[in-house]
Amino acid sequence: MSMPQHDVIVIGSGAAGLTAALALAQTRKVLVLAKGSLTGGSTAWAQGGIAAVLDAGDTFEEHIRDTMVAGAGLNRIETVEYVIEHAPAAIDRLIELGVPFNKEEGALHLTREGGHSQRRIVHVNDATGWAVQEALLNAATANPNITLLPGRACIDLITGRNAERFSGSGRVWGVYALDEATGTVEAHVARATILASGGAGRVYQFSTAPRGATGDGIAMAWRAGARVSNMEMMQFHPTCLYNLDVKNFLITEAVRGEGGLLLNPKTGHRYMPDYDPRAELAPRDIVARANDSEIKRDGLDFVHLDISHQPADFVTHHFPTIHEKLLGLGIDMTKEPIPVVPAQHYTCGGVLIGLDARTDLPGLWAAGEVTESGLHGANRLASNSLLECFVFGEAAAHDILCCWDDLDDPPPIREWDASRVTDSDEEVVIKQNWTEIRRFMWNYVGIVRTTKRLERAAHRIATLAQEIEDYYGSFRVTTDLIELRNLHQCADLIVRSALKRHESRGLHFILDYPETLPEARDTVLVP
Repeated sequence: MSMPQHDVIVIGSGAAGLTAALALAQTRKVLVLAKGSLTGGSTAWAQGGIAAVLDAGDTFEEHIRDTMVAGAGLNRIETVEYVIEHAPAAIDRLIELGVPFNKEEGALHLTREGGHSQRRIVHVNDATGWAVQEALLNAATANPNITLLPGRACIDLITGRNAERFSGSGRVWGVYALDEATGTVEAHVARATILASGGAGRVYQFSTAPRGATGDGIAMAWRAGARVSNMEMMQFHPTCLYNLDVKNFLITEAVRGEGGLLLNPKTGHRYMPDYDPRAELAPRDIVARANDSEIKRDGLDFVHLDISHQPADFVTHHFPTIHEKLLGLGIDMTKEPIPVVPAQHYTCGGVLIGLDARTDLPGLWAAGEVTESGLHGANRLASNSLLECFVFGEAAAHDILCCWDDLDDPPPIREWDASRVTDSDEEVVIKQNWTEIRRFMWNYVGIVRTTKRLERAAHRIATLAQEIEDYYGSFRVTTDLIELRNLHQCADLIVRSALKRHESRGLHFILDYPETLPEARDTVLVP
């Protein structure tokens, strides 16, 4: 096989991956691989903003405390301090790249979000992620040392086991990836590899995550031998539009902030005051659990979010984007309630990394939602997610450059063997298994858990394992098959982690263990 054309491979083209690529490209040649389009990840979808201490009345200590409180004590304090202290510099770099953050009287306009004690969220209207994605992508496209390769679905990390002279080493040398246009599998090799492939939200039936958030990086790292931590900590957003065609349209919390009420569609009863004195303005996890409880108790498909009692021009002025989107689906929010369900929103667990963004596997670094860095603990504080991508993308690049001379060139790697497989005439198997996983994960491993439900899910996962392996071993890989295999692996990791935690903490709420234990401990799974 030919020698590598690139020094570093980055898997993922969102905030974490492009930040790392731009930092490395000053002196190294970088290949960025993306499944589907270059803008298909979660970064472009982020409506909120980026949290950073930028106001004279704010302090690092307060941002650190807010993050620890949200994370229910499961955060690692050294990570929280590291990320928050590096936040202002990350914002400066984005401004240099041309991100047009909102300003007021010449200064950055800061908003406040749930869980923050101060105004510290920089934003670009309600579409910060898109502006950030665009600025990073423009800079990467213009950089001669960066090659952007979309349409590549990564299958497995290349390790010493894939070398022509077999070695059992877990050293990572790159990745096997499917060229989605041609159907051929390529081996991309380099001295260093960075995983920045996002979360696993699509394991669930309802999720605000993009279609490609199938936990590919988490599953690949686990299969290669890396530890995975806190996978039971899945964040759910209380109000996602219920629509059979539109799976992940978020109805922002601001609708409740401006007077929207949650109603049981069967009885018309406004139920939030029954659950919490803060009613509709209680924290996300409480509102999500209340919505889930109403849906499960009465066998509903959704609950109603109603702001139609406010004047029509008030609603259209405050929520132009949502109003227009809903009208296109035949819902007029100025006159009728919006059907909503809670939906998976963020993967707080993932591949275990240190402050240098290193995983357990030599040659493999990771950044962003694919990781468990210790920043989020048992529940992510709003607008800390993009921040984590910038700080750890930068950390991974810095560490690789520092130890560059100690990194060996890759050995000759075996090509992907496609001789043993045929084309499938049973694509229906993939669709059936995908739907089944997402449904039982939603019903049994969702917002409120019980040991019995978790055991039922574990049983279903074990039943599907053989079927998926047989299919994977017999047929040519497709993106759908790669994603199914990874979804199944992530579902297994989530259920195993949830069964190990015998307490309720943050996002993990289990009726059999409603109390929080005195000591916060990570759930670490070892391959």
